[in-house]
Amino acid sequence: MQVKKAVITAAARGGRLYPVGDTVQKAMLPIADIDGIHKPVLQIIAEEAFDSGIEEICIICAPGDQQRYLRAFETLKSNLLEAFGDVDWATRQANKISHLLNHLTFVVQEETLGYGHAVYCAKDFVAGEPFILMLGDHLYLSDHQQLNCAAQLLQLAEKEDCSVSAVNATREHLIHQYGTIYGQYLAGRQGVYMLEKIIEKPSISQAELELMMPGQRAGYYLCFFGMHVLDAAIFDVLERYMTSLEPGTDIQLTPSLQILAEEKKYLALEVSGRRFNLGIDLGWLEAQIAFGLEGVNSTHLLTSIVNQLATAKLRKG
Repeated sequence: MQVKKAVITAAARGGRLYPVGDTVQKAMLPIADIDGIHKPVLQIIAEEAFDSGIEEICIICAPGDQQRYLRAFETLKSNLLEAFGDVDWATRQANKISHLLNHLTFVVQEETLGYGHAVYCAKDFVAGEPFILMLGDHLYLSDHQQLNCAAQLLQLAEKEDCSVSAVNATREHLIHQYGTIYGQYLAGRQGVYMLEKIIEKPSISQAELELMMPGQRAGYYLCFFGMHVLDAAIFDVLERYMTSLEPGTDIQLTPSLQILAEEKKYLALEVSGRRFNLGIDLGWLEAQIAFGLEGVNSTHLLTSIVNQLATAKLRKG
């Protein structure tokens, strides 16, 4: 399996980021990357994909957003070149934006019919090939010395020639936010599981009954990381699933992933890294702090955080 295409879902506005998310796509909100440069979230996600060997990216967007994304990136590129001239870092960033624009396809999700429907919209772009699926409101930081999170996942998928979902250990009070899995540990393969069961946003009681994994710390479960490498067979599964639903029903991805696990070899990889969900309360702030502490300005940020904590403690007595 060779994976050269990525699909990034970015059609949702992001109600929890109101009022900003009501006027700006949350995928275009800025984050200071580890190189110290402020970039749209979508650019950081795309650069992770390109750095892991992906050649073409498809953005699933809402009606009218294609031109907004294009204008925003073209404006960023123009401003970099006009404001900073031949400064090396600005030229490099402008070139990265040009590379993104030259390898980008947009597909419009005409109706908000769920995450599974958004993925299905990419069928023609994928054209029968395997692809990596990423979320437009998730950022990732790798703890691996050589491979980013996407590259870790792609490496296993290409070696095993099958679909692979990234997972990580998640505290039980957070599992209501994520798809949560159960699988059989593969002996001799660190952090690799044969995926058997997926429950979308389970309750703690349901997880205790059905999803407790041997070897996991007490109170932790393996939850989706927001990144999947999928065989193109997922589109056939989605079609079958969609025909079983009443018209207008939200089409989720998890039921189709469960069918895929029952019909084909499907692995889960406990990725060495951290995910940040920008769609939840304080998610953007947590991501920015984490990227700042990993980046070139970490010492300055850490000093600022310590000072803020000390000031807050003094004010509270």
